[in-house]
Amino acid sequence: MLYAQDIMTREVIVVREDTSLQDFARQLQQHRVSAMPVVDGEGHLVGIISATDLVERDQPLHLPTVVSLFDWVLYLESEKKFAEQVRRLTAETVGELCQRQVISCGPLTPVSEVAALMTRNRIHLVPVVEEGRLLGVVARFDIIRTLE
Repeated sequence: MLYAQDIMTREVIVVREDTSLQDFARQLQQHRVSAMPVVDGEGHLVGIISATDLVERDQPLHLPTVVSLFDWVLYLESEKKFAEQVRRLTAETVGELCQRQVISCGPLTPVSEVAALMTRNRIHLVPVVEEGRLLGVVARFDIIRTLE
């Protein structure tokens, strides 16, 4: 049986929270990757950011629909969702845009479980962590290589 540690990429290209989005975009192109883990100064995983996050950031802002009834304004959509859209639209650093709830695995997670995580959560990169520290990543291509 193969485990995440057997197929993971150990030399991971990472970014930090204070990396500008322009630098992040340049790194995506330079390294020809579609996502990168976000780490703190000690190498602990704090998030993940992808090219999709950059693309979604450039969507037009959707103003919430409201109904005015007498002196009341009723929001027909979530104010929280609108605030999140504004936050992402105005982001300038990786830390302001990255996903903080990261789906990850441990080094002894079977490859079949890693594949299931990718499929179930529609993600392409799974960080491998131990005690919060980033050890490597498993990408779709890493799993495909095991089929050879």
